[in-house]
Amino acid sequence: MKKIQLLIFFYGCLLVSCTENQLVSPYVYNTNPKYTWGYVEYFGQEYAGYGIKNNLMSVSLFSDSLSIDSTAALVGTGQFLFLEDVYVSPTDKILQLKTYTISNSHEPYTVSPGKRDTVDTEVFPINAYITYYEENTAKSVIKYITEGTFTVSMTGSQYVFSCDFKTDDKKALKGTFTGKLGYADESLTPEISRVKGHPHFLYFPR
Repeated sequence: MKKIQLLIFFYGCLLVSCTENQLVSPYVYNTNPKYTWGYVEYFGQEYAGYGIKNNLMSVSLFSDSLSIDSTAALVGTGQFLFLEDVYVSPTDKILQLKTYTISNSHEPYTVSPGKRDTVDTEVFPINAYITYYEENTAKSVIKYITEGTFTVSMTGSQYVFSCDFKTDDKKALKGTFTGKLGYADESLTPEISRVKGHPHFLYFPR
């Protein structure tokens, strides 16, 4: 009798597992996503100590169902485009309506290419990259942006972004955004008390 009960339990678990697998479909890596919200952070002359006098900003754009929950964690599925080191001129404090190029030059209107960085034994992404968030977060994938441009313009009071990138695996990555952007001035915040690029609550004008 116990063997029969164990078999029933085993097959029941198998059916539940199959049903769950059918419900959780993999996220489709859209190469031309439509970002639905985002924000910009201003850091000032973050790298002045390295002889770089240009101001620094970062751009974060999100697609699909990605949102920030009450614990400031990013949840849902979709694409998170993060351009960490966006250089502007020493007099710029807002994102200028320009074409920005992926480059290691640190010149105004360039973005440092994405790569892996290592501190001690920890490896983490920096600069320009896109994260594909799956429902099963263990399967989420990061792609580093190594070439291309993005252009910023405006229609009325709305920002318009048009991306034309290539990732480190030589795949094309485009994408667009139209809307209002959140903005945070982090230039007066001690670096030790913040994590650059970490999504957090901001006021987003609608």
